[in-house]
Amino acid sequence: MQQPRQTDIFSRLIDGIAFLVDIFLRFVIVVGFSALVICVVWQVFSRYVLQSPSIYTDEIARFSFIWLALIGGAYTFGQGRHLAIDILAPALSGWKRQTAQIVVLAIIAWFAGFVMMKGGGSLVARTLMHGQVSPSLQIPMGYIYVAIPVSGAIILFYCVQMALRVLHGQAPTGEAAAEAGGPLD
Repeated sequence: MQQPRQTDIFSRLIDGIAFLVDIFLRFVIVVGFSALVICVVWQVFSRYVLQSPSIYTDEIARFSFIWLALIGGAYTFGQGRHLAIDILAPALSGWKRQTAQIVVLAIIAWFAGFVMMKGGGSLVARTLMHGQVSPSLQIPMGYIYVAIPVSGAIILFYCVQMALRVLHGQAPTGEAAAEAGGPLD
């Protein structure tokens, strides 16, 4: 009986972790958007019906939107449903297509690692060090900006998963799933 190769086990482990990450991100996105809708509805109701606008819901909605945009973008990338201009890779076949996909993933991984994680982490550290807080809620702004390196880490993880899939001759992710249905299918 043939033993499974070490890389196959590692790829299955990464795919299993990605499955759990997907479930967690879906939950966060649904809860976050629900909170965002509640905040906006309350803001409109309190402003126009009660004639006394809430001073906190504007910031809560803004900060929720920042987190949801970044985390939702990372999730969307992981599902292969992001906006992409695929001109080169579909025109290629075999090892040339695989190489093009790996190069694209390497560029995305570089951006996620250096710009989002390193640069975003530096922004978070500087903001926390200087003590910048939000006007109404008095939340340290570094906690809001931490969405940048967190989403960068998620994108970097998905890049690793996709690269392993490409190297094993599979679709990077979701090419078939991208046509399957709604965003949280």
